[in-house]
Parts: sequence; structure tokens; C-alpha cells
Amino acid sequence: VQLQASGGGSVQTGGSLRLSCADSGRTLRRYFMGWFRQAPGKERQFVAAITGTGGVTYYASSVRGRFTISRDNAKNTVYLQMNSLNFEDSAVYYCAADQWDTGNYASPNEYDYWGQGTLVTVSS
Repeated sequence: VQLQASGGGSVQTGGSLRLSCADSGRTLRRYFMGWFRQAPGKERQFVAAITGTGGVTYYASSVRGRFTISRDNAKNTVYLQMNSLNFEDSAVYYCAADQWDTGNYASPNEYDYWGQGTLVTVSS
């Protein structure tokens, strides 16, 4: 698995961005996928996760209703649509793949592979 995150950038409060996480290894359909974020000086924080088929999704309470995780296995890509962004959403966003899906989807330790991160900056 080789994950490549993209789509970050600078946006004003209330704006939207869509992050993408592509797998050049073309095996993404086998994995439970998650998005995490890390702001300077803070621990890596769970954002959202999705099962291999895309049938079940999970969200952190801070983003539920504003963010949507989805996947297109034919394109080996997972997406994170982020709407109504605010300053607290500013962070480096990482996608991650979980080979075993033991259910502990909110823990970074659950995941086996990580992308390089993409920076999201929200300003007023």
C-alpha cells in the first residue's frame, strides 16, 4: 500500500475542501480507511473512517455533519469532503489504511499504513 494524500490548502472560515487519498498499489479496496489530523503541538486526532465496501462510516463528534468520508474502490481513492471549515480544523491531515479492522478505528495505532499528510489552513 502506498498512500498519497492531496487536496489541502488555504481556505476562509466557512469554506470547503475535498481531500483525496490515492493508493498507487491499487489494493485500497482491501482496507478499512481512516482520516486523522494533527495540529502543531497536539496529538494526532481521529477524524473519520470508512469500511472497505464503503457501507459504514464513522466520524469524530467535532466534524460530524460537516465532513463526509467516501471511497471509490474502482479509482483506489478515499475522499474527505470538508464543509463549514473553521479555525480549529486547521491541521495536517493524514489518511491511513487498516489491514485487520479490529474495531478500534479511532486509534492511530490501529492503522498499518499512512500517507504523507496534506496541510489544511483555515483563516478568518
